[in-house]
Amino acid sequence: MIRVVVKRLLIGVLVMWGAASLIFLIVRVAPGDPVSILLGPDATQDQVKELSASLGLQRPLAVQYVDYLGHAVRLDFGDSYRLGHPAMSEVLERLPATAELMLASTLIAVVLGLTLGLLAGGRPGSVVDRVVSAAAIALQSFPTFWIGIMLILVFALALRLLPSSGSGTPQHLILPAITMALPFTAIVARLTRTSVAETLREPYIQTAKSKGLTDRQVLLGHALRNSLLPVVTIVGLHMGGLMGGAVIVENVFSWPGLGSLVVDSVTNRDYEVVQAATFVIAGIVMLFNLAADLVYSQLDPRIRLEGS
Repeated sequence: MIRVVVKRLLIGVLVMWGAASLIFLIVRVAPGDPVSILLGPDATQDQVKELSASLGLQRPLAVQYVDYLGHAVRLDFGDSYRLGHPAMSEVLERLPATAELMLASTLIAVVLGLTLGLLAGGRPGSVVDRVVSAAAIALQSFPTFWIGIMLILVFALALRLLPSSGSGTPQHLILPAITMALPFTAIVARLTRTSVAETLREPYIQTAKSKGLTDRQVLLGHALRNSLLPVVTIVGLHMGGLMGGAVIVENVFSWPGLGSLVVDSVTNRDYEVVQAATFVIAGIVMLFNLAADLVYSQLDPRIRLEGS
């Protein structure tokens, strides 16, 4: 098990280095100039040169890259020229709001998706199975921002049950969490349904039924454990998708998280904040994938045997 963890961590370090290097290059070749944004169109040439030199933008790209990696190892991405504070501090300040949104949406998606998948997979071809499958396909077809807008129109504007934007109370969390959760719920439900239906055809399931166990005992006591293996995998892999979805959802609902910070920083060419946010996001995705691997190894004895 220790060897598996160490191997995954080493791979994660390489992934984070690749992500950090990629975003370094992207923000520097992207159109726009932070100096022009800061000084405005009326700045003189001397002012532009002076500010560029102070920001280190006139140095060769290779020198900037080496310096950037050296500071990244120490989690020092410099100060945000727009906010006037260390970039990592700004990212960490916004991170709890995004973490709260991601955990809430993941909890909703996993609980609801597993429940619907078990109901559909336990009775393949039934009315419940057809309804769940059709609803899952529909939810996966809708863009996240459209789901958010529809929820605002219905529950915030028409029914006036929930706030449409902001944060600070549990009520503010409901709509953005559901918006992020619904497409993920569809994925979990479809995957669980397929996995349960296949598992119920296994010989050991028939043996369990021949011993007099009820359908509920067979489903929850025998089929569920093996059916969770692909679900655990997709939950770990989908964390990156949730982080991407957070960028959209946080802007739709004015949620003060990491996603809205990244959008503002990209718009204003705030390199330091963008780089710090990307580094943190890569680390979070890596940790979730590691956790998924560990849970998977505990559910599947074959993985434990290979890793021992």
